[in-house]
Amino acid sequence: MTATGPSDAAGRLRIRRNTPEDATRLFALWHAAVEATHHFLSPADRSEIAAMVRDDYLPAAELWVASDAADCPVAFLGMTGAHVDALFVDPAHHGRGVGRALMDFARARHDVLTVDVNEQNPRAVGFYERLGFVRTGRSPTDDQGRPFPLLHLRLEASGNG
Repeated sequence: MTATGPSDAAGRLRIRRNTPEDATRLFALWHAAVEATHHFLSPADRSEIAAMVRDDYLPAAELWVASDAADCPVAFLGMTGAHVDALFVDPAHHGRGVGRALMDFARARHDVLTVDVNEQNPRAVGFYERLGFVRTGRSPTDDQGRPFPLLHLRLEASGNG
């Protein structure tokens, strides 16, 4: 399945499923996005999480990829049902509507969306809240038990904006 989204500086976005050929680029994109936004992670945390993303998550995940006019991935979205597991945008494309395009793509497929976001990542929290997500809870640790609090957010169909 392919869909197009709004134009960004690189041209028309294409949203498509990931392919095995995307793996190296998606990992590099993830790494750059984490370096730009996850300042609360220590180098050891980043290294440990990177190994999980590279070796376990990306090879197994079915992702939606936003790619530019040259079909180079600039962002990706991972979901389990209506829950957003991952949304990472190349920092060179931050603020250009790429993340919003992927979320609009997800919202078109689900009446309700949920996401867990690191409380210590205020840019991501603000992004989701601007889209209409509301806080429904908080966990003191991340999914691996690390001391990185998660905010649980939910978006109802009526929250589309």
